[in-house]
Amino acid sequence: MSSLIIKNLHANVNDVEILKGVNLEVKEGETLCLLGPNGHGKSTLLAVIMGNPHYEVTEGEIYFDGKDVLAMSPDQRSQAGIFLAMQYPAEIPGLNSADFYKAALNSRREKPMTLFQFYSTLQNAYQKMDIPFEMSKRNLNEGFSGGEKKRNEILQMELLQPSIAMLDEIDSGLDVDAMNIVAESIKRAQQRGAGLLVISHYARLLDMIKPTKTAVLINGRIAVEGGPELYEKVDKQGYEWIKAELGINVEKEVDAPMNRVSIGACATRVGIENNDKK
Repeated sequence: MSSLIIKNLHANVNDVEILKGVNLEVKEGETLCLLGPNGHGKSTLLAVIMGNPHYEVTEGEIYFDGKDVLAMSPDQRSQAGIFLAMQYPAEIPGLNSADFYKAALNSRREKPMTLFQFYSTLQNAYQKMDIPFEMSKRNLNEGFSGGEKKRNEILQMELLQPSIAMLDEIDSGLDVDAMNIVAESIKRAQQRGAGLLVISHYARLLDMIKPTKTAVLINGRIAVEGGPELYEKVDKQGYEWIKAELGINVEKEVDAPMNRVSIGACATRVGIENNDKK
């Protein structure tokens, strides 16, 4: 069984240390929910795993299926079976969506797909995500709503079928129907044995996908790990109990008092400025 193993990971952005010794493991077949207040390193962790060049790894190791992830380029990490659905998907003017998906699929194959195979696969994925197939003719994410961009990210997961999928607040900005569609896609990934590392502030989504593990990231480190009961506790009590029970002071606080911040309340604080601080 393949595993994504993170050992003592330290990482900087703009000479500021964000990750301060993260230890975490995600196995194929597991769904790990990653929680923590905004500004404590959750998105940074996923970006570092995927190879975002804006982040500098200063110490630590990442292994996937026994291979040194930090020695791989981002495209090699993708081809190895690691996938990231981004919190803020970029618009790519001039890049046709279908052409992008075809290139991504063929990069993982020894022999390119035939045109019939590709369009059959693509059409099936669009149907599963309840996205009009005509949108495949548009440039990638250009002019799309926030919810459409998020569904496009999960569409890519449907197409690529990664071994490890990392989802960065994929549920933010989705209405109820879209969240149900995304949850069904995550369940399909679970059924085929993929490992999932999910950042979410919505207890609704977590109740739907039923994580097998939960980890809380505080001050750039994993403060506590547990089962589903842990995200339920955070939803009800916020993060104040971390200090009371574990003796860990939260270095950066969110706007509301920590003991009043539920998973749902955290989700209202989504903005580019806050994301840059993660």
